[in-house]
Order: sequence, then C-alpha cells, then structure tokens
Amino acid sequence: MRKIAFVNEKGGSCKTTLAVNIGAYFTLEKGFRVLLVDMDPQGQVGKSLGINVRASESTVYELLTGKGDRPADVIQHSRVEGLDVIIANKSLTGFPQRAAQEQDREWKLKQKFDGLRGYDFVIFDSPPSLGLSTINIMLAVDEIIIPVSLTYFALDGCAEIMDTVRSVKENFGRRNIRVSMVVPTLYRNTNLANEIMTKLKEHFGSRLAGTVIRYNVRIDEAQSHGLTIWEYDPRSTGAGMLQELSEEVLRNA
Repeated sequence: MRKIAFVNEKGGSCKTTLAVNIGAYFTLEKGFRVLLVDMDPQGQVGKSLGINVRASESTVYELLTGKGDRPADVIQHSRVEGLDVIIANKSLTGFPQRAAQEQDREWKLKQKFDGLRGYDFVIFDSPPSLGLSTINIMLAVDEIIIPVSLTYFALDGCAEIMDTVRSVKENFGRRNIRVSMVVPTLYRNTNLANEIMTKLKEHFGSRLAGTVIRYNVRIDEAQSHGLTIWEYDPRSTGAGMLQELSEEVLRNA
C-alpha cells in the first residue's frame, strides 16, 4: 500500500485537484482501490466529489478525536466505484487545540491508519499550513508530493516544506519519508514562470515532474460540478495532463 500526501503550505497550488483526479484515475483506469483522506478544514476533497460535507459527523475529525475507532467507521463510498473518501469540514479546525496536551498528538493519524488494509493507495490532501495536522500527515505517509504554483513566492514555499520534512525526519525518527515529486502547476508561458521552472529544475533535478500542469478551465469546471475530470471531460487537454502526471506517479514507486 502506497501512502502519498500532497503538501504545500500555500493555498491555490492544486493539491486537492491533483489528489482527487489522480486517485480517480488510479481507480477508473488501473483498477486500484484508493482511499482519499481530506485533512483540510475547507473540505474540498468531498466537495470535488459532489459530497455535502458541512453537516456530516463522519469526518476525519471524529476519527482523530476518538469518536471513530478505525478509518472504516468514517469512510464513505464516492460515486466512482473503488474510490472511497474520508471527508473533512470546519470541525477539523478544532483538532490542534483538542490534541495539544496529548503526548502522542503528532502520531494520531499514523496510529489510525497503520492497521488499514484493502487499499492500494491512500492519498492525503493537506491544509494550507505547516501546523500539527501537516506534521500528522507527514508521519503517516512514506511519500510527499509538492504541487508548486508558478508564482513569485513558490520557491520560498518549497524551501519551507523541505525544512519541515527534514525536521520531522530528525525529531521523530521517520527517516524513510521522502519528497518523491515536485509538480509545477498553473503554468502560463511567461518569463517569470519559466524562470521559476529553471530554478526548480536546478534544485530538485529528477524529482521535478516531467508533466507540467497548465491552467485549464475544464478542470475548474469539473470541480465546480462536483465531478472528476474523467467524468466531466475525459478527452480534454486537462484530462491529458492529469493522465500523464498520474502515470508518472505510478512509475515513481
């Protein structure tokens, strides 16, 4: 079982877009069983799959705070057969304060998922921050993928994430965590974007994805309808980019 997290402290980097659509591709095109876990209080994983997350009491917050003993207690089946989800909503904002005084506060997520069986992939979507929830994610997975929107502060965000990964490795003894891929997103052919791409290549080398995710309106439209790109427009340019990236992730095991 591969456990992969999409992490970036900044919003608007396409974390959710990649997590949901890559998970759906693995299921629809490869026949894998995939579990998506939303760790962002905005609940966008569930929303991207057409799930009403607002009033639900079967969320990752209930799992982390002990109201659900096992992931199976809060897993929902999505409309896509073989793609399951644990949703989040605003209740998750209470997790850091609720767990602050507990000695195992950084290990809550890992403890819950260590015994999980029956899936080929567990894919975590992270919040736009590097707090307790993100540390929990890093300790629960083996692979981290960093989506990077090609804006002025992109390199600063990457540097901070890499520092956090190093800190987690050193402070918690999780030496096997690796940043497996950095994915350029929201690319437009501008001098700034091309300069950032060059710097990312210099710094990350082979870990920089060969697939660049350009801005694509069909991907946005799909999400606005609560659909994956494979359901909304599987022959679109957006679908083609996400397919190429999904195949890269598969090869990068």
